[in-house]
Amino acid sequence: MLEQMAAVTNLPLAAQPNAGLPREVEGRTLYLSSPEYVASYTRRFVRSGARHDFWTYRGSQRRGFLRSGGRRSIVPGLPRKPDAASRALSVTAVENEFVENVYKKISSWYDLFFGPTLHPGRLEAIRRLPIHSGTSILEVGIGTGINAALYPRDCVVTGIDFSASMLAKAARRLEAYGVRNVELIRMDAAEMQFEDESFDLVYAPYVISVVPDPVQVTREMHRVCRVGGHVVVLNHFRSENPVLSLAERILSPLTVHVGFRSDLDLPAFLAQTGY
Repeated sequence: MLEQMAAVTNLPLAAQPNAGLPREVEGRTLYLSSPEYVASYTRRFVRSGARHDFWTYRGSQRRGFLRSGGRRSIVPGLPRKPDAASRALSVTAVENEFVENVYKKISSWYDLFFGPTLHPGRLEAIRRLPIHSGTSILEVGIGTGINAALYPRDCVVTGIDFSASMLAKAARRLEAYGVRNVELIRMDAAEMQFEDESFDLVYAPYVISVVPDPVQVTREMHRVCRVGGHVVVLNHFRSENPVLSLAERILSPLTVHVGFRSDLDLPAFLAQTGY
């Protein structure tokens, strides 16, 4: 099950009102929290109004909040506007080969720019992740391994990435920091080579707007997460502000050349993953 925060905000979590409405889908829940957006998926049965890891939801709030726009055109005979379940997630389409080439070019300076820019979100997410001694974690899109040194040393981490250049930097980072509980594997996140229910926690920090097929990657994350485990997505999504949203769409064909799409559509992402 998926749900959406009311708006993009820089307020602390405790100050964000009406964060969302949980729905039951086959006894599983996917919910959002944390700065920008963290979609945290808990594969367990919960009831409306129950206490979750990060938020308490009330079933009476925001009924029908996730229903797609799909409004009728005011001009007779014109087709309806595509709703969230069918519209493209971004104005920009990418393929694995393009993404790999981009990250091969930017791997040398990735940490200098995206390290400090995204680090507050990384720290906040790590602090809130349900990690305990012995927790098995899959990090999707581990990149240069910035998160590797943040995990507790008594958990077991597998990090996958499609970019060999980024993984090479991650390996050097692990060696420099003396990290021994993280294994690096080159793998396509849309076709993971893991058995079903292999991990307690599946975490994708700042990668959903990078991969060619975010919906398929999310489904794979769900598949390899055990029942009772968690799937967490930390990412930037397109603003709900019309002006900022337009700017992000205009910039998206440019931002893909530095490693991400700036206009990923959150309502469409939630609707199309089907959770």
